[in-house]
Amino acid sequence: MRLKSPWLPRMTDGEGHASDRLTNAISEDILSGHLQGGDRLPAHRDLAWKLDIGVGTVTKAYAALERRGLLRSVKGRGTFVSATRSRKGALVDLSANVLPLVLGNRLLARSLSAISRKIDSDHVNLRPPPAGHDEHRRLLGRWLEQLGVPAAPDRIILTGGGQQALWLAFDILCGGRGLIITERFSYAGAIALARYRGHPLAAVAMDDQGMCPEDLDRVLQEQRDSPRRRLVYVTPDTQNPTTRTMGRARREAIVRVCRQHQVPIVEDGVYSLGADPALPPLVAFAPDGVFHVSSLSKSLSPGLRLGVLVAPESGVAKAAEALQALPMTASPVDYALLEEWFSNGVAQDLRSALRAEAGRRTALAQGLLKGRALVSHDAAFHLWLPMPHAEALAFAAAALALGVAVTPPETVRADPDDSESGIRLCLGGPPTEDVTRGLSLLAGVQPGQRLTSGGGRSE
Repeated sequence: MRLKSPWLPRMTDGEGHASDRLTNAISEDILSGHLQGGDRLPAHRDLAWKLDIGVGTVTKAYAALERRGLLRSVKGRGTFVSATRSRKGALVDLSANVLPLVLGNRLLARSLSAISRKIDSDHVNLRPPPAGHDEHRRLLGRWLEQLGVPAAPDRIILTGGGQQALWLAFDILCGGRGLIITERFSYAGAIALARYRGHPLAAVAMDDQGMCPEDLDRVLQEQRDSPRRRLVYVTPDTQNPTTRTMGRARREAIVRVCRQHQVPIVEDGVYSLGADPALPPLVAFAPDGVFHVSSLSKSLSPGLRLGVLVAPESGVAKAAEALQALPMTASPVDYALLEEWFSNGVAQDLRSALRAEAGRRTALAQGLLKGRALVSHDAAFHLWLPMPHAEALAFAAAALALGVAVTPPETVRADPDDSESGIRLCLGGPPTEDVTRGLSLLAGVQPGQRLTSGGGRSE
């Protein structure tokens, strides 16, 4: 006798295709822990009858989840959950901006088996060219084209991660101790990298669309006589840490100001989970003046250490020269995995699943932190609570005392003397139940609140 499925059939709300809504509902319940490894899913016909949809719709949804490794079908027995998400600790870590784990063990095993029959041994045994193998550059070029990034293979430099691509862009454009102009609140990794390399930082004001072109113009005017080489580092989409996204007119204005001052742009595009034709990346407006940085660890899986730098023609030779001294190419196995996932549709499934999961976690945070002045975006796995810096430090300390780690507020300020900052909360790393627990604890912490030595709260 077959065991009854413990799952209560449902589809997510919205106007999307029924198979996508069913896929999202099952994925959500697996990732949140409501469905455990080994749980049976309803038979195709039974589920179709209960939800009043076609059997083919159920088959399509189950197949998509199998490709991601979340479900497995056993001939003659049925369809079962194959993913498990069991790990709970005392500390809820909302400090690291990583993707949730949507890649199942079975999918990974199938993928590794498939690439073992295809991978060229020369790519393992032979040293790759400084910018990466041509076929890998073409592969990443196709991926970037899907995200709206014009990326001819001969302008692509492959690295072992987005941080390496960022380092390479900074080094090509500024060498040592050049001036990096960036948003008032910026990516902590870029700030740390700039300071490590001896680059001073200049902060530009922000509004609800990110970097303000008028203030950028002011900063560039003030620095026009500086002997330092200059660049503008900016993140137009779901900016880290604030999640702010530029409209098309804002993007054009930023490019226009930089052209007027003849200053190159380093565009951070690692947080784009999907291309919006109405919002092209900056490199699409100025391919000769923008270095575009991307990374697969922020758009597919955190374990894929693949970074991409799309450089203008004038920057390719400089990049190749730098890479002769410090090669950065990632493992050929990572590229083989990516090629396999492109060919069988898994890459698109993963990206769609991550986009849907980002929306769910953002909605969860908005509900639990209702009433707070938070800034969020439904395609981001982080959100921003703006507040004075002193209050942010107190908030972070109070959160840690409650068992919740948040991003240290001092790490995201371009100007270390800025009196304002905020709290970045990262929603992707822990399982949903831990995110819920952490946010519920933070909902009771008020700005400026500290915990007394006896565990009580004081203002």
